[in-house]
Amino acid sequence: MTTNDVIILGGGLVGATLALALDAHGLSATVIDPADPAVTLAPGFDGRASAVASASGRMLDAIGLGTALAGHGCPIERIRVSDGLEPGRLDFVPDPDTGALGVMYENKRLRTALFEAVNGAANIDLRMRTRAVEVDRGPAGVAVTLDSGEVVRAPLLVAAEGRNSPTRQAAGITVAQWRYDHAATIGAFHHVRPHDNTACEIFYPAGPFALLPLPDDEIGHRSAIVWTVASAEAAGLMKLGDRGFLHEAEKRMGGFLGPLSAPSPRASYLLGFHHAARLTAERLVLVGDAGHGIHPIAGQGLNLGFRDVAALVEVLVDGKRLGLDLGDAALLERYGRWRSLDTFAVAFATDTLTRLFGIPGRLPSAVRRFGISAVNALPPLKNRFMAEARGETGSLPRLLEGSLA
Repeated sequence: MTTNDVIILGGGLVGATLALALDAHGLSATVIDPADPAVTLAPGFDGRASAVASASGRMLDAIGLGTALAGHGCPIERIRVSDGLEPGRLDFVPDPDTGALGVMYENKRLRTALFEAVNGAANIDLRMRTRAVEVDRGPAGVAVTLDSGEVVRAPLLVAAEGRNSPTRQAAGITVAQWRYDHAATIGAFHHVRPHDNTACEIFYPAGPFALLPLPDDEIGHRSAIVWTVASAEAAGLMKLGDRGFLHEAEKRMGGFLGPLSAPSPRASYLLGFHHAARLTAERLVLVGDAGHGIHPIAGQGLNLGFRDVAALVEVLVDGKRLGLDLGDAALLERYGRWRSLDTFAVAFATDTLTRLFGIPGRLPSAVRRFGISAVNALPPLKNRFMAEARGETGSLPRLLEGSLA
């Protein structure tokens, strides 16, 4: 029988980051995940790229992941927003002394760095290719029976299993959810002109067309793409040959990066929204997509999960110092209050933007372009949006400020 401070169900990007952050503070964790590392760490497993906001990046540095990621990301020094290819755009450019807005990493690089760090951490018991077949949460603690028959125990269970979390469902936590009539096609390609470390979001009625800067490689300049289309069009987009796909992509961006070449394999997935009514139950906490899932329109999904991690770690470290039971209801309620408002505000904002920019017609487009021009002319408002993009608004946990809790 194994006993640790926390049991984490799910060893993805958020679950692994939580385990590593707990380890950095001397707390122990058992991480249980049915995935096979030989599959999840394979180069072609996940072609997505994620924008790690500057606050999230400070947390990764603080928990010791910065060295492993150094040189593998591309700083985001500008965000450019436009309504289609019509005149008028909104440029978010931070002051030179404030640093980049964030860093783009390919998910496979993040996953590899986290796996290696977790695998070598003294306070983490990593159980890959392992399933939890029975979970018992009660007044005395949490007991999880594994498919091997072994039982692991802890005062607290954390569900980091993703959007379809069975633990959340078993706990009876209700979820507000709906599907967008959207599918995102993701991939990467090379281009002739440099991207100048600029992330571009071009809004079309069918959905946003995002270009995300990646580091150059031996072929040349490179960007990731998140191309949102109506669900009915996704299959056709996936069936296009590479030449046809690049031709259509070049038209959508107006050719500003020059000719496109050498695309990566593409993937497509349906988009949806969900938000848990609460983030805690008896000796249970939800983090990441187990608690909330949003449209990728603003690239904040992973950062919301990282903010969950930072807040939960601070709550648990403070509780440990006071000698409290880490599954204490009042302790977990502090986490729930801290994260609920932020996650709801971001979810509401992204859903509103999705619907606003999805209204077709010349008049709605003119209104949107007027709004974009107005924001562009108001530095205080632009600075507020940039602070949101950095993840630097609200009451920040110490990890997001770059120091251990």
